[in-house]
Amino acid sequence: MPESHQGKEKTGAAVAPTGSDLADALMRAVRKLSGDMHPYDERISALGLDAALDDDFGFDSLGRAELMHRLERLFEVQLPDALRAEARTPRDILKALETAEVRVAVPSSTLSPPVETGRVDAVPDGIRTLNEVLAWHEERHPDRAHIVPSDGDGESAPIRYAALASDSRAVASGLLSRGVAPGESVAIMLPSGRDFFVSFMGVLLAGAVPVPIYPPARPDQIEHSLRISSGILDNCRAVLLITVSEGRRFAGLLRAAVPGLRGIATADELAEPGEQPIVHTPGGSDTCFLQYTSGSTGDPKGVVLSHDNVIANIRAMGQAIRATPQDVFVSWLPLYHDMGLIGAWLACLYFATPTVIMSPLDFLSRPERWLWTIHRNRGTISAAPNFAYALCSRRFSDEELDGLDLGSWRFAANAAEPVSPDVIRGFTRRFAPFGFRAEAMSPCYGLAESVTGLSFPEPGRGPWIDTIDRNRLATSGHAIPTDTEAENAAEIVACGRPLPGHEIRIVDATGHELPERQQGRLQFKGPSSTAGYFRNTEKTARLFDGEWLESGDLAYIARGEIFITGRSKDVIIRAGRLIHPAPVEDAIGRINGITAGAVVLFGAPDPVAGTERLIAMAESASTDPATRTHLAETVKARAASMLGEPVDEVVILPRRAIPKTSSGKVRRFQARDNYLAGHPEGIRRPRWWQLARFAVAALRGRMTGAVRTARARAYAGYWWAVAALFAAWLWPVLLVLPRLSWRWAVMRRAMRLALRLQGYRIDIEAEAPPPARDVVYVANHTSYLDSAALIAALPGELAFVAYFELSERRFEGSILRRLGTLFVQQRRTEAALEHTRKAVEAARTGRPVVFYPEAMILRTPGLMEFRMGAFVTAAEAGVPVVPVTIRGCRSALRHDHRWFPRHGRISIHIGRPIQPRGSDFAAALDLKDVARARILERCGEPDIAKETPRL
Repeated sequence: MPESHQGKEKTGAAVAPTGSDLADALMRAVRKLSGDMHPYDERISALGLDAALDDDFGFDSLGRAELMHRLERLFEVQLPDALRAEARTPRDILKALETAEVRVAVPSSTLSPPVETGRVDAVPDGIRTLNEVLAWHEERHPDRAHIVPSDGDGESAPIRYAALASDSRAVASGLLSRGVAPGESVAIMLPSGRDFFVSFMGVLLAGAVPVPIYPPARPDQIEHSLRISSGILDNCRAVLLITVSEGRRFAGLLRAAVPGLRGIATADELAEPGEQPIVHTPGGSDTCFLQYTSGSTGDPKGVVLSHDNVIANIRAMGQAIRATPQDVFVSWLPLYHDMGLIGAWLACLYFATPTVIMSPLDFLSRPERWLWTIHRNRGTISAAPNFAYALCSRRFSDEELDGLDLGSWRFAANAAEPVSPDVIRGFTRRFAPFGFRAEAMSPCYGLAESVTGLSFPEPGRGPWIDTIDRNRLATSGHAIPTDTEAENAAEIVACGRPLPGHEIRIVDATGHELPERQQGRLQFKGPSSTAGYFRNTEKTARLFDGEWLESGDLAYIARGEIFITGRSKDVIIRAGRLIHPAPVEDAIGRINGITAGAVVLFGAPDPVAGTERLIAMAESASTDPATRTHLAETVKARAASMLGEPVDEVVILPRRAIPKTSSGKVRRFQARDNYLAGHPEGIRRPRWWQLARFAVAALRGRMTGAVRTARARAYAGYWWAVAALFAAWLWPVLLVLPRLSWRWAVMRRAMRLALRLQGYRIDIEAEAPPPARDVVYVANHTSYLDSAALIAALPGELAFVAYFELSERRFEGSILRRLGTLFVQQRRTEAALEHTRKAVEAARTGRPVVFYPEAMILRTPGLMEFRMGAFVTAAEAGVPVVPVTIRGCRSALRHDHRWFPRHGRISIHIGRPIQPRGSDFAAALDLKDVARARILERCGEPDIAKETPRL
């Protein structure tokens, strides 16, 4: 065996019990863990060696992994990996224990041979499809290692670009020979491995649409996986299913459920040595693949992703984390899930980043393999859901980590489920002695409807944990910062800011955009946004709000970053897997003895596991304890048959215990709150009281929404009335006043009064008295309200620099000309130079010149790159630059929502003058760098200079 595959072994004395003692010790361990996971299940103590690990003891995949880990420690043995998936009863584990050797293998710390991470040609911007990406890499560096398969203990020979392309073409040939036509769907139900990669790319090369589907965790679950996936296969109109060889036995079953399915095949069966010519070349707008949320059952939603969507998301994510071919990505994430498929594999395919890929089962069997694989391969990027970091934080002894070095890990993405502040701190604290840096932890946010990624933090910044008042958030929706020791303190983790080219906003129930630090529905848009769900017009219509898409999550924004506070959609995230409760609830409601329509499935936080426990509550008319126990077991079995894993707890309640709306719908969040409060049956009230309470709550909700809308519209009407009134009398006054100084005196007083009447409080802070002449003012540009605020705050006869197009407008142009505005041309070089000379002349005559060096307004927070005009003007004129920082205007008058302004506080900070050190371009560059740094320090918004649009 090669050295990189060997493990260090610790040999101990044979202290493990044997015979009946071994069986007793095993059962004590099994019952203890099952009891910890299901504290209300009284049957556990009576279960024996032949009880089912899944249905009786309630072990899901994480539970099985934890059980095997405890048994290995208890008996000092090494159990086979396959046992974690294949064991059905404790007796199966007992047989393995009886033959196991008394030793514990520790993964090797020996570094694997380095994969190629040298420089390669970047994929050109003109490439729009994954097909072209693969062809580009095959042509330019066919022998470069792309995928490095790993079992967690060592690495196998890499899959190179030429081999991936060749094998994928062989699969494409097989698909074409079977009559698969361009645009038809081909489902892929395969575990992580070479067959998946060549099948996915083979489907693309054949012009068809790949549809990744959740594969079975073990061979005996293939029938179950096919059965629950039949809805997806039917919805996507799959003509062929590529799966493992065991799946062919169920072809008849599938054809009955999916009439359009023409066959089932393995990747080897499809691969044909003689390549057929590829006759279809997809375009960027063509569908790349369909992404179904894992756990889709009764009403599957297939997110339609075009090649343009996928490439745009990959490029944006790579830009956000500064991905290069010199990185090494280590992943155990499942390939049917968007984070593993796109975030790990396809992104690395694009950037020519070597990717070390393990199976999810290898990780679940021994989570330490993930960390040792990063160590051996000097991994720089890796990603996982929150539960994986929690699992690693508490699992290993120092001896098991001896020699581990995580110092190469620069970006540890934490995504796909709610991020826990305690888990972040726990993982960082546990692995700091092994080289893990706190700044590497990077909570992110994304969803399949935006391909996979939507917001990322700045690499190397480290996590930002915001401490807010929980009560204020619950009652008013305001995320008010508070002290960490405060009684009602709640910690929320920042998930970064939108990817380059993407936008988010927070809206209230009426669809009006909310200011910073106010909770509402998170909406998004951008080049990664899906066009909708495949063959599901109803849900597609609900997804869109005009040009914006609904994320289904609640959030607030602070300093341009996203903070997820909850989910407005009824989806449960368990160990990174999405579970839609409605189909399971419906199936449970059909059980004899359970009240139909009175079933609720929800997730309850599990701080220890770092994920969610799955709770099922159902009503029954029966009061007999034995009957209720039997119903609970039936519910557990029914849920397991739907989900492929058991629920953690079943609670049988009396009639009318589950809260419902006045229209009869289950109030899932209220049921969850009742459970967490310790009284799942709720507090029983007289029926008249409940009806009155529901009526009042419904009326209050309607009234609150109506009042909020009315207030917003009333204020908007008042705001624009004030603006119109001042415009009506200012225009003639400015036209007739003969002196510029008089016009500016009137204008300044008018702006101060108008802003006060519109409800704005302006706080002005100056580090030095602002000069009224011989100065160039530069300010960040956040809103159309900026100029009014600056006029109110700055002295002198200001010479604003504005786009030349404004001078041609009859109303605005006439006022601006009377105020001595300097108009500049951006796109015509000769005109631009002439206008710059006029700005220099104005500065030399003493007029204070005002520039917005960002040159444009964006609706999202962030400081863009500065243009040079202001600083060239100051350097050539020999006058100082004074940086001015504006805060509050963006929320008050949003760029694309300006018909509904908001009142609030505006702050203006006037900095110290910055003297030019010369009159040349180098001096202007120095002025720009210093001024921008000062504004960035005070504006409270992220630096988005790299994302500044070019005009």
